[in-house]
Amino acid sequence: MDEDYMGTNSLVETTDSLEAVGVFRGWKNFLFLIVLLCCLLVQIAFWLANLNCVGAESEEVTATVADVNSAAEVALDANQPAEAPAEEEQTGTAVRDLLPFTITEHQFSWALRLINCIFILATVLYCMALLFGMKVTLVARLGGVSHICRAFFLSLIMLILLLPWQKVFGPTVLGAIYTPAEVLKATRVPLGTDNIFVMVLHYLRFCGYWFLMFLLLILAQVRSGRWTKAILRRLEVI
Repeated sequence: MDEDYMGTNSLVETTDSLEAVGVFRGWKNFLFLIVLLCCLLVQIAFWLANLNCVGAESEEVTATVADVNSAAEVALDANQPAEAPAEEEQTGTAVRDLLPFTITEHQFSWALRLINCIFILATVLYCMALLFGMKVTLVARLGGVSHICRAFFLSLIMLILLLPWQKVFGPTVLGAIYTPAEVLKATRVPLGTDNIFVMVLHYLRFCGYWFLMFLLLILAQVRSGRWTKAILRRLEVI
């Protein structure tokens, strides 16, 4: 009788643990979609600013760009036709003209701040969902512990690299997420095609760092998927 009671009690605990895992798994997948969407929107925001699709509203920014363009015109060779900068400016505005809507600096800043807020909060909740799933797995001994542990630490690394550390430590330590002022300032100053090193650093900051975050997110989600399959396999469900 004691053995029957222990077996029934163990079955009930396993069922409760599986229900908890199902809840955390559902929230994990939902938060993954939100984080993935925010990640893509952040990269789209960079390219909108990089392709000169965001209109400048302040006169100071316009004057700064005009001063930089005038300095570039003075640095041109005397034999080069003077119409080259005008052609480049027309090319930059042509991309903006292709859009079916206009984006002002205020709208761009407001949207990017909102995306950054949702991005950070969703990533924190995603890490917590993996953490709670790992705790339930360890306590109930459901299996797939290695997969969920790796998924949690991958998401934790992603969260640490994501936070805007440049707002705290300055340009010494950078986070993958960037503020509207930072991306607008970096994209409105001409890089110059002669300085390859500066161009590489520019795109590594806004594209390479982003790709690292995207890769960590995908790896964490893949590992958590293997965790679920390992649990079902151990319970002989599949």
